[in-house]
Amino acid sequence: MEIRKIDAYKITETVKKLYTDMNYFIGDDIINALKNAESSETGLIGKNVISQLIENNRIAAEEEVPICQDTGMAVLFVEYGERVVIENGSFEDAVQEGVRRAYIDGYLRKSVVDDPIFDRINTKDNTPAIIYTSIVPGDRIKILAGCKGFGSENMSAVKMLTPSAGIDGVKEFILDTVRYAGPNPCPPIVVGIGIGGTFEKAAMLAKKATLRPIDTSNPDSRYAALENELLLEINKMGFGPAGLGGNNTALGLNIEYFPTHIAGMPVAVNICCHAARHKEAVI
Repeated sequence: MEIRKIDAYKITETVKKLYTDMNYFIGDDIINALKNAESSETGLIGKNVISQLIENNRIAAEEEVPICQDTGMAVLFVEYGERVVIENGSFEDAVQEGVRRAYIDGYLRKSVVDDPIFDRINTKDNTPAIIYTSIVPGDRIKILAGCKGFGSENMSAVKMLTPSAGIDGVKEFILDTVRYAGPNPCPPIVVGIGIGGTFEKAAMLAKKATLRPIDTSNPDSRYAALENELLLEINKMGFGPAGLGGNNTALGLNIEYFPTHIAGMPVAVNICCHAARHKEAVI
């Protein structure tokens, strides 16, 4: 098999562009969802809030400034082709350098602290990023990148359900988590659901689900139907845009699933604000 060589600099530049672009330019899936929400919103205040969000996104893109002051923590899902070799550096270092340059050169807020409990000293460049890597066939590297602010991240949850809870138990946990979050995660929100695997796999799936375009459905028709059902139920809660009331509490809900142990049924809910920033690139 022929080996493909990629210079570490190309990885760095790709990652830098992903993070500057996603913070300046909201995705078409979110823009279209906001426009649809503006049309369908029955509350006058809610309609006005959505209108302001659309205007905010327009200004951010025009002036190339961050959509939101909280530019999040960098998370990347990487599909790494087994025939790829990185030259002039390591893949890990190249990714971290790309995030570092994006946040420094792009004037993005640096929010990462070096120790979670004791020192909590700002790293001043928003690194380290969190990287999940899968080795796949081929000679390409696919990067799916995102950055979530922690106003919404803090509203997320994982629960280790047992199989006896059934689908009703899964629905109850998801809806209870969103209901408890209320107006805190800056609705209208995007909800990522991870089901199956282990404790940590469910949470990873939920995070990845928030990065999937919300104008797509799970390819399994059963899960696609569950996505639609849960989205309808969440929008009946009435929190509305900015938590000021209305029928658009959520813009979208995505589910990702994975096989699990016979004795378990892990479920994770990762809530994201309306600034659901995600970009991908193939090198």
